[in-house]
Amino acid sequence: MDGLRYLLERGCVMTKTDLCGDMRIDVLPNGPYKVSGGVPLVIVSIVRNEQQEAIAWKQEEVLPQKDIYMLCRCGVSHKKPYCDGSHVAAGFDGTEIANKESYDQAAERIHGSDITLYDRVDFCIGAEFCDRFGGIWGLTQVTTENCGIEDPEQAQQLVQQAHAAATEQALLCPSGRLVMHMTGEGGQDKIQEVDFDQPSIALIEDPVYQTSAAIWVRGGIPVYSADGERYEVRNRLTLCRCGASHNKPFCDGQHYKANFDDTLLPHGGADE
Repeated sequence: MDGLRYLLERGCVMTKTDLCGDMRIDVLPNGPYKVSGGVPLVIVSIVRNEQQEAIAWKQEEVLPQKDIYMLCRCGVSHKKPYCDGSHVAAGFDGTEIANKESYDQAAERIHGSDITLYDRVDFCIGAEFCDRFGGIWGLTQVTTENCGIEDPEQAQQLVQQAHAAATEQALLCPSGRLVMHMTGEGGQDKIQEVDFDQPSIALIEDPVYQTSAAIWVRGGIPVYSADGERYEVRNRLTLCRCGASHNKPFCDGQHYKANFDDTLLPHGGADE
């Protein structure tokens, strides 16, 4: 994935808040997201293999940059991805119900021999990057003792491969539901995070499933609730834009059940 590197030290570009400047996203009451500060806006798609497993991201288009713009949150705008006021006639209820507990406090820990997977299931958007090779949870827990290989050198090699695959899957997760930690020398906790080239917003498309997915907020852009309170700043998070999430303002994957299509991209099957 272009622009993706492993960041091994806690606090070492965990988010690029220093580059965000005046960038911010405000959730308007029962209305759109107000995006200000000249946030770049792009369209990206999920790349899937012949088994329909999610394996990579592909940037499709860079939209014209604006200092301020309104992104549709109700899912019924006729000018997607932008708001056209349709939420008023639709009677959209955009009440925010997401848990504001910090990520670290609420995350489940799945422990491996030298890695620990942090998992916030309420942030899952159903992108499925975590499902390959039996799933990130099993890969994280592979050890030399349980891998089924007697030769110590081969067993250690398998563990390294499993942990590398688990780490890659965590980094591909757009919502930041999954964050991998490594145990460094002296027991130091080292976070594996994505180093985005710049803070930006990406509109996610899933062509194979013919569905438009979440608004992907990248690089630590702060999001403010309708009451003015700032949500926890995170390097990766995803906002609902189909209007059906049960975890507003965050996406919870309801776009798949709703067959949400913003018509920004033709949805014609697997990537060639």
